[in-house]
Amino acid sequence: MKLHLRRNLAAAAAAAALALAGCSASAGSGAGSGDSTLTLGLITPVTTFDAADASWANESPYMQAVYDTLLHAAPDGAIEPWLATSWSYNADKTVLTMKLRNDVVFSDGTKFTAEAAAENLLRFRDGTSPQAAYLASLKDAKALNATTLEIDLSQPNPSLLSFLTQNCGLMESPKDFGSKTESTVPDGSGPYVLDQKDTVVGSTYVFTPNPRYWGPKSQQRYSRLVMIDYQSPTAMLNAIKGGQINVGTLIDDNEIDQVKAAGYTIYGEDLNFFGLILFDRAGTMTKALGDVRVRQAINYALDRTALLKAVGDGYGQVTEQIFAPTSTAYDKSLDSTYPYDPAKAKQLLSEAGYAPGSITLTEPESSGFPPAAYSLIQQELIDVGINVNYVQEGNATFLPDALAGKYSSMLMQLKAGPTTWETVSNALLPTSGWNALHYASSTVTQLAHTIQSGSSAEAAAAAKQLNRYIVDQAWFAPLYYPEQSFVSDAHTTLETQVGNAYPYLWNITPK
Repeated sequence: MKLHLRRNLAAAAAAAALALAGCSASAGSGAGSGDSTLTLGLITPVTTFDAADASWANESPYMQAVYDTLLHAAPDGAIEPWLATSWSYNADKTVLTMKLRNDVVFSDGTKFTAEAAAENLLRFRDGTSPQAAYLASLKDAKALNATTLEIDLSQPNPSLLSFLTQNCGLMESPKDFGSKTESTVPDGSGPYVLDQKDTVVGSTYVFTPNPRYWGPKSQQRYSRLVMIDYQSPTAMLNAIKGGQINVGTLIDDNEIDQVKAAGYTIYGEDLNFFGLILFDRAGTMTKALGDVRVRQAINYALDRTALLKAVGDGYGQVTEQIFAPTSTAYDKSLDSTYPYDPAKAKQLLSEAGYAPGSITLTEPESSGFPPAAYSLIQQELIDVGINVNYVQEGNATFLPDALAGKYSSMLMQLKAGPTTWETVSNALLPTSGWNALHYASSTVTQLAHTIQSGSSAEAAAAAKQLNRYIVDQAWFAPLYYPEQSFVSDAHTTLETQVGNAYPYLWNITPK
């Protein structure tokens, strides 16, 4: 199955206007309507509106409503001008110069300038975002004049332009920096502003058009945006079946038939890998995980094909690597490294000196994943002699606690970046947000440097070596690339976004 495969599983059935939960307008009133409302179903509340600490992926709609980025990404990932109208690199790609628009103001009336852009980049580099490592090579950012930004790198960043279309490139008003309301009341230059009166923090976020907005009207297709956080797959499914949302994420692909029956169109795309992240490769929290034989045993213990069928209803592609098939690191042969072999798993655990039942993994459990995933993985690990205890985490604490290094391992659906460097930056370096215990490997560091600074051929070869090393050392126990399913109702169309867990706002249009 090809990555980013778009499927249309059902034509959207013609339907009467659907009641919008909590709002008086009907869902998807249509293009040109004076009171058209777009209601999005999301699987997480916004962590913070502070651009320096912002998350992306499933939180990107919140950010895109209120903030602009320096660059835009088309649905296929192509880089497009936005706040930056043109850009160029020096010969060794350590200096990026960007020309910026001069007609942009933030929602508080402050003018957008190159100085504001530079401050935002430096704050993101030094912030607490899970993707702060994307700007780890940012040495300095400065304004050459009001509309010229210079970005200086300590070494090349192969994915920098792509990163500047994401949370790295979010632009916040300098007047808001450090304010008491910075995390709750955003001041950006985006197409919408937060409606504080109708917003219920942690549950429902409402946005209205930004009267100061500089951009094309196509960015303000709706007079009202409503973003609702659903706490469980069941809650999301009920909202879809009740016609309460225009667009949403289908958390459990076993529900596809019910969603089709509700008159929704389903769009599928491979975006992530689903499996275990074995953070504690040094064995500092869970001693056993410091032994590569134990990590390999976990991989042999998992029946990936059966799990894909049982949890994902077969929608996806079994894998043993975290790199996407579009990445230069991808190597199909690696997917036969750990065939399902409980006997081999038991043998490795015995060789490592661990008797049955002597290892216990304590992992977070989230309502955002199907319960069957947790129970089946737990049983397969128990079958080879590894116990698993789950700690129920709420949607608001699941990711922050994991990223803070509270757990030595966890089940997660993590972005398989379309480029090699995005995955390296996100999960493999000591500074990576998804290397929660900051494990360092000289092999990884050396290969990453070649990927950054080598020729195309050298970088591609190093990427393959890096992937093999990560698989052999069993830093993860990937199961499969799930087919991420998005839904839209009869009033709405969308295009999926390469490399992101939710369609970008500008890819959602009323019929």
